[in-house]
Amino acid sequence: MKSSVVALRGPRVPLSPRARPLIELNQPPHGAVETVMKRRRRLGLRLAGAGLLAATGAIHLDLYLTGYRTIPTIGWLFLLQVIAAFCLSAAVLMTGSRLAAAAGAGFALSTLGGYLLSAWIGLFGFTEVRTTAGITAGSIEVAAFAALAVLAAVPAAPDHRAGRAAARSPLPARMQAGVPGAGLTVAGLSIVALVLLGITAARAGGPAPAAAAAGTSLKAAKIRGVTVLTNARGYTLYWFAPDTPAKSQCYGSCAAYWPPVTGKPSAGLGVTGRLAAITRSDGSTQATYDGHPLYTYVGDSTPGQANGNNLNLNGGLWHEVTASGQ
Repeated sequence: MKSSVVALRGPRVPLSPRARPLIELNQPPHGAVETVMKRRRRLGLRLAGAGLLAATGAIHLDLYLTGYRTIPTIGWLFLLQVIAAFCLSAAVLMTGSRLAAAAGAGFALSTLGGYLLSAWIGLFGFTEVRTTAGITAGSIEVAAFAALAVLAAVPAAPDHRAGRAAARSPLPARMQAGVPGAGLTVAGLSIVALVLLGITAARAGGPAPAAAAAGTSLKAAKIRGVTVLTNARGYTLYWFAPDTPAKSQCYGSCAAYWPPVTGKPSAGLGVTGRLAAITRSDGSTQATYDGHPLYTYVGDSTPGQANGNNLNLNGGLWHEVTASGQ
């Protein structure tokens, strides 16, 4: 039995020189598999980065259409931000260039920075409030930054055409070579951004900005030729169409953008209507005027504005409260 096994094995027959090239043709060249994997990863980052930028653009477009367009300065900046997000998304998707990816990463990070500054200290007289849409947009911006920064900075797969271009200009060579340690740097910045976003989400958005926290003394003032009800600091007061004289329908993110006027009201100069108060679901007291629960609007950054008048937001129409109670 042993001798038959030996006979079957036999001596190894060397390959002829003519057979070797045929076998080598069937084997992948050295590094080809790694190159394909790198290109696939870059394609994935390209698609992810473009999609995430488009998602942030869509969220900000919805926010713009449902209220931010009425806020001075912030409104047109929001619109510019929406346009930039969609344009950069298209550029990354169509070209996949490092320059487009770097621009997209910078845009995502700067947009997040604007949100954080607005929530912490306010921008152009507007202080951001905590909403699900805002936190979601911030999280997507962090992911977009991470994907696009890696696409822009991490070395790509070797490309003979890029190599010939690099021979004519040093800039493409440096871009193709990537940035050493870019992956760790991007990861670190992304973690820091997420931590700051989490802190902001935890501290932002008490539903009562400065304009709405000025007590419950009410007065009348003329704004845009109409005598309206204001709080003690001169901020216009609003009523919400879905409300009833005994119940408010504005809670959650609605109450963040339309802070209720809390406490029992007292009449000031020009106030002739019927003042009362209702109890909200959280136990707080909300002032009413002629049967309308009262609110301010975060889009009014200074006294004398009425940017919330006749807006259809958060489930119904909003109207300024006139001195006549309508």
